[in-house]
Amino acid sequence: MTAPLARRTPSRLPFDLPPLGIGTAPLGGLFEEVTEQDAAATLRAAAEAGIRYFDTAPRYGHGQAEERLGRLLEPAGVTGPVISTKTGWLLRPRADGSGTDVVTDWTERGIRESLESSLERLGRDAVDILYLHDADDYADEVRDTAYAAVRRLRDEGLVKAIGFGMNHSAPLAAYVAGYEVDVVLIAGRFSLLDHDARDTLLPLCAKTGTAVVVGGVFNTGLLADPSDDAMFNYRPVPAEALARARRCQALCDEFGVPLPAAAVQFPYLHPAVTSVVVGCRSAAEVAANAEAARTPVPDELWRRLADEGFVPRELVAG
Repeated sequence: MTAPLARRTPSRLPFDLPPLGIGTAPLGGLFEEVTEQDAAATLRAAAEAGIRYFDTAPRYGHGQAEERLGRLLEPAGVTGPVISTKTGWLLRPRADGSGTDVVTDWTERGIRESLESSLERLGRDAVDILYLHDADDYADEVRDTAYAAVRRLRDEGLVKAIGFGMNHSAPLAAYVAGYEVDVVLIAGRFSLLDHDARDTLLPLCAKTGTAVVVGGVFNTGLLADPSDDAMFNYRPVPAEALARARRCQALCDEFGVPLPAAAVQFPYLHPAVTSVVVGCRSAAEVAANAEAARTPVPDELWRRLADEGFVPRELVAG
């Protein structure tokens, strides 16, 4: 990593979280199916790149991503994996036997059942992090049952750390302000194109010692490849966002730095950010993202990006 990891804010996490991790939604078939062979190759590539952190959830492929981690991590050669999964949603078999539905359940029984099912799919006795997943509109349920439930699971040693994971900064900041939170996962809201987490969530996490994991650094692919058919935040890219991404790419090109390298490393400019997770569906994507994470990004490029609003000025030296 070339970004200033040495100035991380101390966090509440009881373990060291690797700076780069893999998000496993693609291994659950997000956007397109991934074969078992490609999933295995993806995890082998992670092992070869020294990547040990894997973020997953029951909702990723209705359990498929967790099952694949459970089957394939050890044969892939990953040693000492750090795993985060999520809760608040349960997989329920359909009456006609055609598959499963995903339903919300924020009760203590539902939270515990969700984790137990995840552990079974993962083939593990415990996980490192348990996030309450997409709890944006469930503040009452979090207050009444869910937060106390995950704390008890942490007290029992079934998880080492607890937190919240979602795509919106404001409700996530409200949870950090209202509860003792070890770690949060914010997706798509701290990138070269979206600084929504900058003013409230990240300063609050720095103050409380809440570790921050950033996902969605490519904003669903646009900052990996700003093409006409790119996706932006799970939708076809608007013209304005495409133009901004291409301008960002042009600035990176001036310094001989691939746009994905700046996109992956940008979150580390904020001292509250502990780790970045990138979704990967193939060995080639793992290799490309690992290379992006170690490609040198000169300070002058960060300053140029700040001049045009892609990077908050206060995060750039000089």
